[in-house]
Amino acid sequence: MLNQNKNLKSFFIPFVVSLIVIFVPSVLIKEKIIDGYVAQIITLAGVNAIMAISVNMVCGITGQLSLGQAGFQAVGAYAVILLTQNLHIPLPVSIILAGLIAAFLGFLIGFPTLKLEGDYLAIVTLAFGEIIRIVLTNLKDITGGPNGKQFITIMKSLKWGPTVSYFVITLSLVLILTLLNNFIRSTFGRAILAVREDEIAAESSGVGVFRYKMTGFVIASFIGGIGGALYAPFIGFIKPELASFNNSINHLIYVVFGGMGSISGGILAAYALTILQEFLRIIKDYRLLIYPVILILVMLFRPQGLLGTRELSLVKFADWIKSKLNRNSDSEEEVE
Repeated sequence: MLNQNKNLKSFFIPFVVSLIVIFVPSVLIKEKIIDGYVAQIITLAGVNAIMAISVNMVCGITGQLSLGQAGFQAVGAYAVILLTQNLHIPLPVSIILAGLIAAFLGFLIGFPTLKLEGDYLAIVTLAFGEIIRIVLTNLKDITGGPNGKQFITIMKSLKWGPTVSYFVITLSLVLILTLLNNFIRSTFGRAILAVREDEIAAESSGVGVFRYKMTGFVIASFIGGIGGALYAPFIGFIKPELASFNNSINHLIYVVFGGMGSISGGILAAYALTILQEFLRIIKDYRLLIYPVILILVMLFRPQGLLGTRELSLVKFADWIKSKLNRNSDSEEEVE
């Protein structure tokens, strides 16, 4: 009976919080209580959070240093445009297909690269991102070349464009987070964590190291492709620079800032840093100085990131609030 109540609470609390996070801001955006500018920032933060999950999956969970996740984002972004505008595939289907295309590309790249380790793997994935950028720049007839490609979708033509954008991207983020958490808790996910902690010990225990590395890399590629496929309809215009090294570093910063291996930490960092960058625009060019200084201070005084390897638990947080309320009520009764 106790286990049933615990399982019910573990499902009910995150489910209710997810509904609040998805629907309440959507209604506020629709009613223009949240203006279009703020809506755009928090929606972009949702895309960045998805990319943070992608990087964390390969760097924090699988334990491999990748500097080319922006390449998968660019592949997903261009793929969703071509699938939707050229092949006239419905947008929801195109988003999934774009993620699968990125995952397939990750599968092809994974065979030669995942046999490398450390700096060598980082250099190869960095080169992959640059190759993607150069290819997108030179395929002018397909990608629009360096001028980029415009994407006018149903999201832009709908009356509630910002509302739909926020709803779709936040819903996608919640679904990815839920599925990934369940995967990490599974036997397959535990094996990936074992490979991250000690490859030699894992292999001696019968865990196929290369197989699980490949699985983590492909999942990260799929999530990165989904992030790009959601970014393109939201922004409406993309350029090959989406696959640039700087963009990959931005995504890596979210993970380092939030905590390597902490999915919830990466998401919090993505939202915090996206909002911080917009807030610092009021000081104009000085933000290019203030933003790095903040990151340096965090790395000096909190090198493990905001959460380290820990994860936020809504259930534990609810129990903590409940215990605080019970303690306060008991204190009031003693005073009476």
